[in-house]
Amino acid sequence: MASFNQTKINPQSFHYSQIKFLIYLVPLAIVMMLPIIYIVSTAFKPMDELFAYPPRFFVINPTLNNFVNLFRQTSQSGIPFSRYIFNSIVVSSVGVTLTILITSMAAYGLSKLKFKIKKPLFVINQYALMFVSVAVTIPRFLIIVNIGLYDTFWAHILPLLAMPVGLFLVKQFVDQVPDALLEAAKIDGATEYQIFWHVVIPIIKPALATVAILAFQTFWNNEVTSQLYITNDSNKTISFFLSTITSGSGVAGAGMSAAASLIMFLPNIIFFILIQNKVMDTMAHSGIK
Repeated sequence: MASFNQTKINPQSFHYSQIKFLIYLVPLAIVMMLPIIYIVSTAFKPMDELFAYPPRFFVINPTLNNFVNLFRQTSQSGIPFSRYIFNSIVVSSVGVTLTILITSMAAYGLSKLKFKIKKPLFVINQYALMFVSVAVTIPRFLIIVNIGLYDTFWAHILPLLAMPVGLFLVKQFVDQVPDALLEAAKIDGATEYQIFWHVVIPIIKPALATVAILAFQTFWNNEVTSQLYITNDSNKTISFFLSTITSGSGVAGAGMSAAASLIMFLPNIIFFILIQNKVMDTMAHSGIK
């Protein structure tokens, strides 16, 4: 347990020894935030500032017209904008929950349980890290059609539940759980389920937080499913819909496109800020290991 507590990298208070890090980290952080600041600034720019030459980085007279135009164009599609948001929230919530559950259970099985094909299964997971999503598009399409998921809500969720990176990361954490701790729990009469839920899960929370962020980004930003596997507009998600109404809009639609980007980006950054402490702890632990 002590080894996990020592992996925390966020200091609780300021110390003068941190100044040497802040000297180069603060400018670097500012540079990395420039694209985010530009998206926010562009989303609130009026039309004359969007066409201004030379282009201005910061907005001078902020307006909500880009958001109004975006929602006005959305209302013309016949499907309420709230329907797309509802679909994305449901897909992301269910997808993240199932991904965490499946990934943690698989990691526990591959790390602590004893069965014959344990090593080959983990090797297959490592091979899966090499495949990009485009390479499996056709096989995935055939599977979805043949098992009857085409044009259903589950087509958004089931194909994306497998996360090789998450399984690899969580298994590394479960490997660090002392076997003596699990044996002690068994001697006290705990079942396998109780050991997994009450002993292992609290220890690997930082890794699960990282998996949650990766899974949320995957489900929230996913456009491919709505494009390839869904024909009913009422079952499509907001990421696909915003991409369709802003693509090809040119300079005139730059403000509307920035507003759509901001709407898609905000949930990701809010979700990351809420659990970023555990994510940083995961990265530190993985690096030390």
